[in-house]
Amino acid sequence: MNKKYIVRKNEEIQKIVKFSKKIISKYFIIYYNVNNYNFNRYCISVSKKIGKANVRNLYKRRVKDIIMKNNIDNSYDYVIILRKPILEISYKEIESELINILKGEM
Repeated sequence: MNKKYIVRKNEEIQKIVKFSKKIISKYFIIYYNVNNYNFNRYCISVSKKIGKANVRNLYKRRVKDIIMKNNIDNSYDYVIILRKPILEISYKEIESELINILKGEM
């Protein structure tokens, strides 16, 4: 994922979480807010409850891969928080759930 598509600054993340809409599903909590760019920006957060660092990184890579493969252009900032039940489903199920949420919330 290109650096311009990533929200890294804590102030920006806090602003998105505080002043935005949210969607809660069984596997994700997604905060989203309109940005002033012509592209989406993402922050992916995985709790230590999910597992050790290698497991958390695996799921972050999976979510990044899903986002990169499925082009969603709507000029939003997203904070995507993964929940523990995500460990029980496959990559295809994660992909379908995430894409349905990101395309359907507008």
